[in-house]
Amino acid sequence: MKLLEFLKVIFLGIIEGITEWLPISSTGHMLLVDEFLQLSASDEFKEMFFVVIQLGAILAVVLLFWKKMWPFRLGENKRTVVVRKKVFSVWFKVIVACVPGAIVTLLFDDFIEAHLHTPFVIAAALIVYGVAFIVVEKRNRTCKPKIGKLSEIDYKTALLIGLFQVLSIIPGTSRSGATIIGALIIGVSRTAGAEFTFFLAVPVMFGLSFIKLLKFGLAFTGTELAILLVGSVSAFLVSLFVIKFLMSYIKKHDFTVFGWYRIALGIVVMLYFAFAG
Repeated sequence: MKLLEFLKVIFLGIIEGITEWLPISSTGHMLLVDEFLQLSASDEFKEMFFVVIQLGAILAVVLLFWKKMWPFRLGENKRTVVVRKKVFSVWFKVIVACVPGAIVTLLFDDFIEAHLHTPFVIAAALIVYGVAFIVVEKRNRTCKPKIGKLSEIDYKTALLIGLFQVLSIIPGTSRSGATIIGALIIGVSRTAGAEFTFFLAVPVMFGLSFIKLLKFGLAFTGTELAILLVGSVSAFLVSLFVIKFLMSYIKKHDFTVFGWYRIALGIVVMLYFAFAG
């Protein structure tokens, strides 16, 4: 892999690591950056790469939240294994939340890839959900969350969050943004909503990556494999810092600033491609 391509892949990994967890659309940013950087690879590979690179970011959240996510622990005598029923309960709710997105992805993923992965669709989604964040956060200033902790999320709430996640199939929406907005609308606190989003990301991204890898096939060239590994490692390292930042940030701030960022970026993108075209 040439030095310039190596630097492009690292940059894409950095963008992924930042935007996967902030509610500003990782896929949207990756597609837009590629409009300017133009990674030297086939369209089929890039379609797969922009999804599978997210596994690096997912591994970061697994590492940071391992104690919360792993449903087993050693007993006091260090010889027996104790099942943590509350953690299993969270995972069962995550499975319920995954169902709507899985159905919609299997039915419409090819259509979305063929018709909606355009700069104007991305720009519109950035703006629409940016406005949604501002409106929802303004409303929530006078409302107290009904659900303050991750363990308080029930199956009905999990399913509703999963229905909101379906919106993220449109590029520019943001998977984390859709689930967090949904959580805020139905009365879940920012912290609990973000944590549930982290749990939900694990099976969702492993599932999407598996589908993309099957479609692409496993016959990678040496260069393609290097691109995938470098991008994923970059995303993993950056995600470690971004996740810690986000969890610290939302303890004192809301998501309004991300709403304004989305609107500004969406307008810039729409104007650029309108005049460039």
